[in-house]
Amino acid sequence: MPRRRESITDPLQPVEAPAKPKARRPRPAGRWRFLRRGLMWLGGWIRWIGVRLLALMFVLVFLFSFINPPTSWTILTETRQYPGTPREWTRLSDISPDMVRAVVAAEDANFCNHWGFDMIEIRRVIHSGSSRGASTISQQTAKNVFLWQGRSWPRKVLETVYTPMIEALWSKRRIVEVYLNLAEFGPGVFGISAAAKHHFGTTPDKLSSRQAAALASILPAPKTRKPKTGSTRARAIADGAATIRSDGRDSCLILPR
Repeated sequence: MPRRRESITDPLQPVEAPAKPKARRPRPAGRWRFLRRGLMWLGGWIRWIGVRLLALMFVLVFLFSFINPPTSWTILTETRQYPGTPREWTRLSDISPDMVRAVVAAEDANFCNHWGFDMIEIRRVIHSGSSRGASTISQQTAKNVFLWQGRSWPRKVLETVYTPMIEALWSKRRIVEVYLNLAEFGPGVFGISAAAKHHFGTTPDKLSSRQAAALASILPAPKTRKPKTGSTRARAIADGAATIRSDGRDSCLILPR
């Protein structure tokens, strides 16, 4: 039986290299699955942090419904630059009703009729295209107690969260009391007790309607304005205070008539 002839390879013929296996590309579904897991993990952490932050905010608001805030971020930072009149907490019942009505008339005439946000005023500002704010006393109290001054989206978002909590847990009288005790009435002058003593040499319960209106008139810009009892703005605030007294818009404050 003849032998099988073995094939002889020509040494001059190039030898083909063995084909390399093609790298397998990740499937699109796998990439989306990985991305989805990452987003779910991130969302879980955001929810975990958000829930605890909301709980902390709620606890602080609840505590300050019966505990007087000892200070604020604004007071701590401003008094370093402007060492002012010592601040002393004053209960709302020890503040002149004229002062309470004046600050409401000046800053938030519909204070008793809203739940923290004056939607009528907000719509009016938007419609007019004005750059002035429409912050209520409740919003300003949230800012003064828990947050910082200046305009920024993070502060505004936190203020928007704090305000309904304050309205839900505090009475309207409590909101005004805290506001008047933390508001700035001049460089380094914080609180109505320091303001009455610094500007008029008296105590909060003895402020006249003219003095109260003058103090309320400087609140939008306490570092640049002076409390002038005969100014146009002070007279307008005095008229506004008389108006909310007569039409009952001060009813939630339960003030002597």
